[in-house]
Amino acid sequence: MRTLKLQMQTSIDGFIAGPNGEMDWLEHHWTDDIKKVVHSITQNVDTIVLGRKLAEGFIPHWTAELEDVDPEEGAEIFVNTPKVVFTKTIENSSWENTTLAKGPLREEIMELKHREGKDMIVYGGCEFVSALIKDRLIDELFLFVNPMALGKGLSIFSNLEIYQHYHIAHVQKFDCGIVLLNYQLKD
Repeated sequence: MRTLKLQMQTSIDGFIAGPNGEMDWLEHHWTDDIKKVVHSITQNVDTIVLGRKLAEGFIPHWTAELEDVDPEEGAEIFVNTPKVVFTKTIENSSWENTTLAKGPLREEIMELKHREGKDMIVYGGCEFVSALIKDRLIDELFLFVNPMALGKGLSIFSNLEIYQHYHIAHVQKFDCGIVLLNYQLKD
């Protein structure tokens, strides 16, 4: 079965955004060491999973970035990798290399996991990622912890109804001050 990975930036106190979705606290000056690790996470990925809300900004951003004279690192991967967007409101995808998943979340993810292929990676907003975590659908977390405490904000773990156990697979500190916490879901 294919693995579903989550790559997300968080604050020290576990928030992915401020109370109103603010993301101005994120460390944007990534050093070469962190860029190398992020690239390695996506090396064995052949599907990007997105929630509709994030997809509406993510896909156009990276498509435009790839067309730029000096595209941002990662643009080619984000544009050329097939994407699955989970939505209840969009009828047809106008995005290239993108299919829509409109059925129940668990069923759609399990169908993707049982397809032939490499790993999948999810990028998403709080609601979408929270639903995936709540249903134990994400197998591996790559949490890039920024050196910032917010005090309050949006958490991807706030919808848990029972404990979830993980084991630490890897920890790494980067020159820009971010720390990677890589966890795998325990059965």
